[in-house]
Amino acid sequence: MRQEQIQIFLPVFVKRLANSYKKAYSGLSPATWWLSLVMLINRSGTMVLPFMTIYLTEKKHFTIGMAGFVLSLFGAGAICGGLIGGRLTDKLGFYPIQLFTLIGGGILFVVLGQIDNYTSICIFTFILSLVNESFRPANAAAIAHYSKEENRTRSYSLNRLSINLGWAAGGTIGGIVASYSYHLLFWIDGLTNISAALLLLAVLSPTRNEATPKKQEKQLTEPSGSPYKDKVYLAFIALTVMYGYCFFQLFTTVPVFFRRHLQLSTFNIGLVMAANGILIALFEMVLIHNLEGKRQNLYYITIGTTLVALSYLVFNFLPGFGSLAIISMLIVTIGEILSMPFMNSFWISRTKPNNRGQYAGLYTIAWSTAQVLGPGTGGQIAEKFGFTALWWVVGSMSIAAAIGFKWLQKVAAP
Repeated sequence: MRQEQIQIFLPVFVKRLANSYKKAYSGLSPATWWLSLVMLINRSGTMVLPFMTIYLTEKKHFTIGMAGFVLSLFGAGAICGGLIGGRLTDKLGFYPIQLFTLIGGGILFVVLGQIDNYTSICIFTFILSLVNESFRPANAAAIAHYSKEENRTRSYSLNRLSINLGWAAGGTIGGIVASYSYHLLFWIDGLTNISAALLLLAVLSPTRNEATPKKQEKQLTEPSGSPYKDKVYLAFIALTVMYGYCFFQLFTTVPVFFRRHLQLSTFNIGLVMAANGILIALFEMVLIHNLEGKRQNLYYITIGTTLVALSYLVFNFLPGFGSLAIISMLIVTIGEILSMPFMNSFWISRTKPNNRGQYAGLYTIAWSTAQVLGPGTGGQIAEKFGFTALWWVVGSMSIAAAIGFKWLQKVAAP
């Protein structure tokens, strides 16, 4: 009898599960899918940055300090790129900015790989980052344009899925390529940028796709149109920096903690870290489909941020055994899924077509700032005061951010 029940139940379960996935991915505009494919191609070529420190120290024979300064310049360029890219998007439109930054970034990647002089590497790294990261505000504004309000969060989730898959593919292939030639990394990164630009030109140019505007809408002059005068949004940006600061520990100090204190092998650390991307790829779109529009965006952001805090605090609450890494990764992944897609939906809900670039630019700057501050200062805290102190600091900061998002939920309520 039990076997018969299983035989009846299993096909029904599989059918319902398949139907859930079908619904999660349906209803999105063709342009949204094309844009995600552009992002997938672009991010699949992201091979230079993960190996930049090794390249500069082993192949160029610079000191670790000199290599660290180059990466700091990359972060500074990203911040400037967010600001400039956002303003240019509002003035010129999201399509030409995406096209220019993809082509320009591709050329600069190839050029950077041919340079030996340290000063020139510093200058070109900053310029490359500025151009490359100017793509983000334009891309974010494009997603908003091509999506509908009822599926906007899923549209951003699909884009996130493309980024995660691209990063995974780029990192894996990059490791293989780097074992043969570091210079080849720059060529691949550059050519994938240009390939993404060519696809964008082929499928989303105004002459080939009716959904793409032929010119940018005329700027409005209301003072309320500036994100720099939106106090709620500025508070949101500050809280996003706090969230990002804590989140980026996941890819910097957390692996070191896994190795030194949980005694995990590098192979097992890789498996645990890979689980983050796999779980997001499998479940985020389905979960977002079932949550989108049910509650305020900030409600989910608050819960997600609280879970991120818990993912770090468990290191201090529970004994240090190997499975603790899995527990923490599961918690932070759920927190990421509940927070990041709805963060995009929140900021876009406060925009108009004429100012989305600047709003997106500030959002890009928030993450770039967190990426600059988080890894360096987190490592310093761990080195001087220990990992226990770091997890208290990061956990407390995440809780403070969650409280801030909860407060914003009341302030921004319609």
